[in-house]
Amino acid sequence: MSTSIVIIGAGLSGLMLARVLHVHGIRSTIYEAEPSANARAQGGMLDIHENNGQLALKAAGLFDPFRDIIHPGGQATRILDTQGRVLYEQPDEGTSGRPEVPRGALRRILLESLPAGTVRWGHKVIAASPLGGGRHVVTFADGATVTTDLLVGADGAWSKVRPLLSDAKPAYVGTSFVETYLFDCDARHKASAQAVGEGAMFALAPGKGLVAHREPGGVLHTYAQLNQPRDWIDSIDPCDPAAFIATVAKAFEGWAPELTALITDGETPPVLRPIHALPDEHTWPHTPGVTLLGDAAHLMIPSGEGANLAMFDGAELARAIAADPGDIEAALLAYETQLFPRSASEATAAKTLLDVCLGDDSPRSLVEFFASGQP
Repeated sequence: MSTSIVIIGAGLSGLMLARVLHVHGIRSTIYEAEPSANARAQGGMLDIHENNGQLALKAAGLFDPFRDIIHPGGQATRILDTQGRVLYEQPDEGTSGRPEVPRGALRRILLESLPAGTVRWGHKVIAASPLGGGRHVVTFADGATVTTDLLVGADGAWSKVRPLLSDAKPAYVGTSFVETYLFDCDARHKASAQAVGEGAMFALAPGKGLVAHREPGGVLHTYAQLNQPRDWIDSIDPCDPAAFIATVAKAFEGWAPELTALITDGETPPVLRPIHALPDEHTWPHTPGVTLLGDAAHLMIPSGEGANLAMFDGAELARAIAADPGDIEAALLAYETQLFPRSASEATAAKTLLDVCLGDDSPRSLVEFFASGQP
């Protein structure tokens, strides 16, 4: 195939696209802003679903390596009230079809499956412009440029490629997460470790919640979730972690100490993550030579589907290209025709799930959600 393919972003979607293209004998190049594969931690656990994420891994020929990194017990779920009483519990019996894996390990598998030199590290995009005839030029922060026949934006929430296709920008949804970690939890944080259990723990109330997960190596990874206005975010001083933690902890006054310790005993600086989303039905008119994957295409409220959809996007676009390498425009049309309704449906479901977790009927609404057999 003589068509040049440039992918912006070495996250799960971009790596999956490059890998499935490689499986079909098609070359591509990924440009990534980070200086190396190990420049930062890659986040927590991901539950990989049979209907999308696992299908992508099979298309990539990586299903067996994926199975090797599954975290035993990670699918266990419990819901607590604010005093730590168990309202619902489901052990990990290994039958749900949504096994948990560390995001960093999954990314490593994808990176190691690509030919040397596929990822060009340290290339921060500052602009992308059309040249006509479906070709585009990408400009990097160091002044270098690259031209391509097919430009794929897999560059996340604040994509530099998206403006070629859409005027949509992510908007704050009214909820913020605060991320903390506890280490060596069974020895040093026994009460919190017992509260969390073996997998995921949800302690919720209207407008607020603590969601924690036990990760490999005795790590408790927590997101304090708060419905707060934009000015609350602006009032946070990231240079004063103690004051930040005190502000968050105040929202959980009166909760069981083993739960609030997930915040107050955090062993890393707290990280504020305001939740943003694109419009549920984000689409764009077909534009020759350019498209989007993952969060660049359909940033949505966290629901457990984001990474799965991102990988599925990459695999589906690669398979569309491989079906007729000589007709890139037909491939883009086929991919986008399926992408838009799929992502709109999941974005709507994610909004509903956030209300189930933090709405007026929480935590009873989440207990009923799990008890109904929904994933």
